[in-house]
Amino acid sequence: MKKQLLLFLLFPLLGLGQEYVDIFKVGYGQTFKNEFKDKEASTDIKFLNMGVTVPIPLNENHAFITGAEFTYSNLQLFPEAEYSSLYSTFLTLGLASNWNKKWSSTLVLLPKLASDFDPVSSKDFFMGGLGVIKFRKNENLLYRFGAYASQEAFGVFATPILGLNYLSENNKFEIDLNLPIKGDINYKFEFATVGIDYLGISRSFNLHYEDMPSMYVDLGSTQVASYLQFKVFKEEILLRTKFGYSSDNYEVYAQDDKVDLALSAFNFGDNRTQLNPSLSGSLFVKLELVYRYNFHK
Repeated sequence: MKKQLLLFLLFPLLGLGQEYVDIFKVGYGQTFKNEFKDKEASTDIKFLNMGVTVPIPLNENHAFITGAEFTYSNLQLFPEAEYSSLYSTFLTLGLASNWNKKWSSTLVLLPKLASDFDPVSSKDFFMGGLGVIKFRKNENLLYRFGAYASQEAFGVFATPILGLNYLSENNKFEIDLNLPIKGDINYKFEFATVGIDYLGISRSFNLHYEDMPSMYVDLGSTQVASYLQFKVFKEEILLRTKFGYSSDNYEVYAQDDKVDLALSAFNFGDNRTQLNPSLSGSLFVKLELVYRYNFHK
């Protein structure tokens, strides 16, 4: 009964159709030779992400969402410059609700700190949030509709969220989409799970350079990768190896150079002057470790 209640609460929380939830994730990766536009120079980009999700059931229809995520990237922002480290740390605070057998919702606040943390200041604090409504068509198909918005160093960023989760009758083939943010298509074999995933990121980081004007980084990144997922310990500890292509552009601007509104892939009132050369895309590899809780066990 306790597992059934947890399953009932977590499905609207995460919007998934499958019978599991990823409690903890950690991943480390690197791109190779991102070239600066019109320059005889390039940089590698190292990146790390860690995240934890802890749902707290309130009653039969509602669950409090808690969690945290930390990201780190290390690269040269200018040709032949020293490597810079960029950090983002945010909390997850929200509510997941089941309204009936078909409809559910998730509302989440996402306060964060984002900068080079050298040092941390009040200007590095940004507030974001998302809201998603989910409609379960049947046992194998769920639709999602929502929106995400956040304060950023360049202004306000917002994007609609359209998605679905489909799980085949034999539980082997799965499609999980939250566009334009992320997507995953995979097939489970006996020895491993084979898949393709997509991740679209829009973030910003304040820069603190001594004896220099204040600046910020506007990051736009799109990653497409194929992966192999192996069971390390039954189906609870998973190892995922990825290989793909990443388009990463870490654009540097003056602190007071902003846009009126960034809506998904479109910037309105964008008359900014980029201070560093643009970066080309590159191949990347990544290794991920996941702790997954399976409800059916």
